[in-house]
Amino acid sequence: MRRTPRHLFLPGVGHACADEAVFTKTDAHGTSISAASQPRIVAMMLEQLAVRPGQRVMEVGAGTGYNAALLAAIVGDAGRVVTIDVDEDLVEKARKHLAAADVTNVDVVHGDGALGYAKGAPYDRIIASVGAYETPTAWLEQLTPGGRLVVPLRLRGAASRSIIFERSDGGWRDQGSELAVFTPLRGIGDDARRLVSLTPEQDVILQMHNDQDVDAAALAGVLETERRKIWTDVFFPPMVPYEWMDLWLACRLDNAIMRMNVQPTAVERGVVTPMFGWGAMATTRGADLAYLTTRPTPARPDGSRLYEVGVIGHGPSGWDLAHHVNEEIRTWSATYRSRTVRFEIPDAPVEADPSVGRFVLARRHHPIAVTWQ
Repeated sequence: MRRTPRHLFLPGVGHACADEAVFTKTDAHGTSISAASQPRIVAMMLEQLAVRPGQRVMEVGAGTGYNAALLAAIVGDAGRVVTIDVDEDLVEKARKHLAAADVTNVDVVHGDGALGYAKGAPYDRIIASVGAYETPTAWLEQLTPGGRLVVPLRLRGAASRSIIFERSDGGWRDQGSELAVFTPLRGIGDDARRLVSLTPEQDVILQMHNDQDVDAAALAGVLETERRKIWTDVFFPPMVPYEWMDLWLACRLDNAIMRMNVQPTAVERGVVTPMFGWGAMATTRGADLAYLTTRPTPARPDGSRLYEVGVIGHGPSGWDLAHHVNEEIRTWSATYRSRTVRFEIPDAPVEADPSVGRFVLARRHHPIAVTWQ
């Protein structure tokens, strides 16, 4: 990363070297469809990929070309990198950026990343720098027998993780995962997001995916209904992520958790009390809405605090929905919080058993098994 100057891949961006994502392209509706990922996340995923000198690597999502340049630096002159993007303008820009950085061992291909690039296969490593809802068959087939795939996989609702997959008897099993959310894959593997505003000011917006069902008309004015709050008696230390609780809710709730993005104006008006500055995880059921919040405990003798998770419900049966979410959080904390979560893409069908923490997420070609062990 020291010898691959990021500013050459983000010309005209004054904060190119900052540890933050830079959005580089939007669609006709203003939704971001391409970005230069936050360097910390880039480094994390490169560590997951465990690339070695001399290897052949395929990347899905060329973007600016920066990640391909980092891969090229690792594999060296004896290795080769193929990076693919669905947009011709991004492909052209990535080629220019790579040339400016004097990177010569990268092939930038214009095509649908879900199809991979058979001409350059087999690959020792495949990495997706876009979010995927399903692992395309082409990626699995184009890996060498001992190859490794790293993919930010959207599991259900807003729950997404960058997962390391390697081949084993009976399927593809994870070798570790990290919390990560990426711009969705486009093309035949498209996983577009949809937005529903909950306020006339459009400062509270639900973000959902194709495995979620939200009745926008039924939710009109839902935040103007009585607020019902319940505290879970489940606590987190500061700076500890809520990722595994969120994944449990994504697997257990009929309408998996989704992001509820909130602008400061909505908080100032007292419309919502979200868990984070950006908003909170939420779920809906018909005309009802429930979302997560927190409150600090009194300071302990050493001055530290814990944070208790709460659930706020709105709508005709908002209390029932909030109570249901509360019970799932308490169940996770009491029974599954200390367990390890494993992910698998099995060759043969696997039976789900939610009562013991085993879920099977439906996909057209490659269902995903999620197990609390």
